[in-house]
Amino acid sequence: MQNEKPIFIGNIEIKQYPNLILPANPNLKVRAKALRQARNLSEVLFWIQVTKGGFHKIDVDRQKVIGNYIVDFYVKKLRLIIEIDGSSHIGKEAYDAERERFLVLLGFRMYRISVFDVMRNMYSVIDDLENFIVEHYGERQGLYKLLEDNKFSI
Repeated sequence: MQNEKPIFIGNIEIKQYPNLILPANPNLKVRAKALRQARNLSEVLFWIQVTKGGFHKIDVDRQKVIGNYIVDFYVKKLRLIIEIDGSSHIGKEAYDAERERFLVLLGFRMYRISVFDVMRNMYSVIDDLENFIVEHYGERQGLYKLLEDNKFSI
């Protein structure tokens, strides 16, 4: 992408996508704002870790309206949606599956984190998210890229 600062996790450059104009139900904007202000503990704890460029200088939005849905966290440069799954998702499996299907069809990747993990092991949550991003968005450089492109092994 032109004029974009590269993002690195470790020595791996992370592929970025151009910004999209997202479909958004304007009636949900007030609800999204209320959810941001509700101060759900697990979301706030996660937010503290990723806000203001604290997560590899990657911009993360909270409670973003996409279509007729509100997602917990949205990383626009990666087209990544991060959901923290807790008790509010119990009994809503069909709704969550339809929602995820819609978002994936728009070209987003979904990453789910359990409330339990956020509350008990934030270090692991952030480490697992880094690994997910490197695996799905990482552009290996140098010898790693040569090995992958040519299917060589060491």
